[in-house]
Amino acid sequence: MTTQVVVFGVEGDDGLWLADLGTGTVTRIAEPLTGALASANQHRNAGATVVKGVNFAVRANSAGSVSGGFMDG
Repeated sequence: MTTQVVVFGVEGDDGLWLADLGTGTVTRIAEPLTGALASANQHRNAGATVVKGVNFAVRANSAGSVSGGFMDG
């Protein structure tokens, strides 16, 4: 199996994060960003939503709320 990682940003936080699904770790990506990643982050910080290769992502207020029906209603 190939290693799978996800790069993501959270609204209200200008930085980007790297989640390594194989190791179960999440780390902040060091600045300065370059190339296409920097460009995508600039668009994101200006209000755009950039999605590629991810088909479900939702921000929750806490880990407990994920299993507690945070998407109900």
